[in-house]
Amino acid sequence: MTARTLTVRDLAQIAIFAALIAALGVPGPLSLGVIAVPITLQTLGVMLAGAILGARKGFFAVLLLLALTAAGLPLLAGGRGGLAWFTTSPSAGYLYGWLIGVLVIGYLTGRLLPKYPFWPALGATVLGGIVVIYAVGVPVTAFTLHLPIWGALIDASKFLPGDLLKAVVTVLVARQVHRAYPGLIPRRRAVAVSSPTSTATSAKAQAQASDE
Repeated sequence: MTARTLTVRDLAQIAIFAALIAALGVPGPLSLGVIAVPITLQTLGVMLAGAILGARKGFFAVLLLLALTAAGLPLLAGGRGGLAWFTTSPSAGYLYGWLIGVLVIGYLTGRLLPKYPFWPALGATVLGGIVVIYAVGVPVTAFTLHLPIWGALIDASKFLPGDLLKAVVTVLVARQVHRAYPGLIPRRRAVAVSSPTSTATSAKAQAQASDE
């Protein structure tokens, strides 16, 4: 199977969702707990990118945002930007987790379409948007701050109620979008594989037809 090239429409969608994730950081971060990892709305944008655009385009949307941020643009919540947020910051792991999380959400969403039932969709969004991101973010936070992993995990629990709400919002929005604009996530075409038995049966049928 050859890789599908990105069309102008794809690039526009990627740019729009990168801008959406950046816009969700405008309200600024909310710091709770003892560890300096802020609560932001930008994770909602990451979840929406995966659930609406799919794994490929969603990944590129998040990657574009992070690349521009690393270049120095203040696109993270609170006007943060620069390489320091990807290296020494306690929240660096969550940014890398966004890239993996959007892939998981997008892949599983593509498997659920076109029906996109609520509970499986919510499970897919929670898995990619919460479990995967935490799995990357929490250990990095513990490492950068020289904390035990359980301490960073307990502090990360402050994100959970808000992230669960974001997952629900994501599924509700994505359901409506996919109903209105089917085909945003291309479905893979099944490739028929001919078995020796089916080939022989087909040849026999053709021979019988020719005799008639």
